[in-house]
Amino acid sequence: MANEKETVKRDLIILGSGPAGLSAAIYAARAELNPLVLTGMTLHGQVSTTDTIENYPGFPEGVGGTELGQLFQTQAERFGAEFEMDYATSVDLSRKPIVIESYGKRYECKSLIITTGADPRKLGIPGEKESTGKGVSYCGTCDGWFFKGKDIVVVGGGDSALEEGLFLTRFANTVTIIHRRDELRAGAILRKRALENPKIKFIWDTVVTEIMGEDAVTAVKLKNVKTGEEKVHQTDGIFIFIGNIPNSDLFKGQVEMDATGYVVTNGLMETSIPGVFAAGEITDPHFRQVITSAGMGAVAAIQATHYLENLEA
Repeated sequence: MANEKETVKRDLIILGSGPAGLSAAIYAARAELNPLVLTGMTLHGQVSTTDTIENYPGFPEGVGGTELGQLFQTQAERFGAEFEMDYATSVDLSRKPIVIESYGKRYECKSLIITTGADPRKLGIPGEKESTGKGVSYCGTCDGWFFKGKDIVVVGGGDSALEEGLFLTRFANTVTIIHRRDELRAGAILRKRALENPKIKFIWDTVVTEIMGEDAVTAVKLKNVKTGEEKVHQTDGIFIFIGNIPNSDLFKGQVEMDATGYVVTNGLMETSIPGVFAAGEITDPHFRQVITSAGMGAVAAIQATHYLENLEA
């Protein structure tokens, strides 16, 4: 057939190019496995949308997310890892070799490391979908510049919400953090910075119930979860940081997952299927740090190496 897909065969394929996938690529390449990394549509994962990472060892002054991702990739390529800007549309884990389909190619591998990460959780309220890109954002680093001198709101109370909120003060006139509880969940240093920043305000015990505005966001409708009181808060934009949803749809019904869709692994990053490993935020709803994801990726690659060696033994 003239339109038959090209088939690419590898001992090891890594799905995803965030810190877990990149770390796995470094370790697998150093083991001379010649791993192929299918990057997906977001090169270097969510780390690429972070302006400054201050808690990754070896960078006492901090490092940009995009820069760190590129350093990981360059190191992996130095040892022989290959990167393909391609997106898996289906994965068949029931057969050996494992088969991965993309729009243009078919991939086959003896072992697979899943590092497809997680995507931002949506509020699921009226106006959110319609206003995405018109004042609704899930990435302060990506969109902060567009809100120079504006008044904006940030939804959330964890590390991501405060990190992004602090970053957004570089551009915005004011940043109002809306949190459904009366206490922030973020770490102590971030809490201190946010509470002391003169540009940051807080609205406690409150949820956003609607995003208003036709061509652009003009206001949000708020509801106090304790009193039930509702009010309209004027704003030029809303940034949402309320957690993530694992990118695990490709693997549903094929590999063990928990009730929320995270891939279940043991301490060796092994999934319920021999030869299939998972690392990073696809299996980690708790820590979600660059360093923990990178560590998981290293473990997954080491175990994949052992698995492939035993196949040949």
